[in-house]
Amino acid sequence: MDGQRVWALLAGVAGCGAVAMAAVGAHALQGLPEARIAMVRSGIQMQGWHALALFGAALWVPQGGVLAQLAAGAFLVGMLLFCGAVYAHGLADVSLGMVAPTGGTLLMLGWLLLGASALRVR
Repeated sequence: MDGQRVWALLAGVAGCGAVAMAAVGAHALQGLPEARIAMVRSGIQMQGWHALALFGAALWVPQGGVLAQLAAGAFLVGMLLFCGAVYAHGLADVSLGMVAPTGGTLLMLGWLLLGASALRVR
């Protein structure tokens, strides 16, 4: 399976995960403090948007080359770190230290790499 198809598959899994977390958010958060519920909702939103970004990067790989591949990797790892840390904090009140900021930085880097890939179109 080529890189483009792998990224598209992972984007589908990430999007499915966002929908599953939205179901958790709609049914299983009663009794949590509003601030923690807001954290979970923020994580769901970020996961959904970056699942779409990962899919867009997958579609762009043939034109964007290695920079688009790197953008896809940054989106995937950033989403796992950022959303995972936000979910841990919101659902279980577990702080993972610098995991969320590291993931957020990778998400921003992914956007910059995706934009830079447009400058180097084959």
